[in-house]
Amino acid sequence: MSIGFYKKRDLKKINMKKLILIIPFLFLTSCTSSEIWGWYVIDPTTKSGWTNIQFLAGGFASTIQLSLVAALLSISLGLIIALPGMSNNYFLRSINRIYVEFVRAIPLLPMLFWVFYGLPVIFKSLGLNIGIDAFWGAVLTLAISDSAFTAEIYRAGIQSIHRGQTEAAKTIGLSYFQTMRHVILPQALRRILPPLANQFIYIVKMSAFASVIGMQELTRRANEIVVTEYRPLEIYTLLIFEYLILVLIISYFVRWLEKKMGSNESQSY
Repeated sequence: MSIGFYKKRDLKKINMKKLILIIPFLFLTSCTSSEIWGWYVIDPTTKSGWTNIQFLAGGFASTIQLSLVAALLSISLGLIIALPGMSNNYFLRSINRIYVEFVRAIPLLPMLFWVFYGLPVIFKSLGLNIGIDAFWGAVLTLAISDSAFTAEIYRAGIQSIHRGQTEAAKTIGLSYFQTMRHVILPQALRRILPPLANQFIYIVKMSAFASVIGMQELTRRANEIVVTEYRPLEIYTLLIFEYLILVLIISYFVRWLEKKMGSNESQSY
C-alpha cells in the first residue's frame, strides 16, 4: 500500500476524533435555544451560573483527597491481606479467603452506613469515646471495600513471577520478607499497575456515595444545587463531565507511569 493511503486513513481518524468531541458541544448549544432546557444554571457568562460552577468545582479537592487517602489505605491493607493467602499455613490462607469473600459480598452503601453509624456505637460499648466524621467514615468504607479486590490483584501479580526467582533469592540467603521487598514485589508491581489504576478509578467514582452521609464532595454539592435550582439534568451533566475529567487525568498519569517503570509490553522485549 502507498504512503498516501496511510495518510488518508490517519486524516480520517483525526477528523472522526474531532467530530466526536464537537458533537456534544453542538448538542448543548442547540439545547440552549429551547425553553425546555435550563443550561443557564451553569452558564459561566451569568453571575448565578458562574457561582454554581464555582460551588460545584469546589468539591474537586474533597473528592481527590478522599480518593487518595482511601486508595493508599486500600493498597497497604490489600498487600497485608494478600500475603497470608500465599502461605503454606492453612489457617493463614483461611483468614485471607474469609476476609476476601466476606468483604466482596457486601454492597458499598450498606457498608458505609454500618461504618459511619455502627462503629461509633461499638466503640462506645467498649468504653471508647471515638467519633467518626463523614470524611473518615467514607475513607474507611472505601478502603475496606476495595482492599479485598486489591488483595486478589496482588496475589495474581506475585504468583505470576516465576518460582525460580524465589528459589534464587533463598540460595543467596535472603529471608522471606527480603525476597518480597527486593525481588518479587518490584517485578509484580510493574504487572499489576494497570489493574491497580482501575481500582483507583473505581474509588474515585464510588466516592460519590459519601454524599449520603454529608461529605461535601462533588456529588453532594451537585445535589445541593439541584435542590435550589430544580434543574437536575443540567447539573448532573456537568457533574458527569467533572468525573470524566478526573478519570482522564488519572488514566494519562498511569500510562505515563507505565512507560516510566517500563511496564509497557513494547518495552518488555
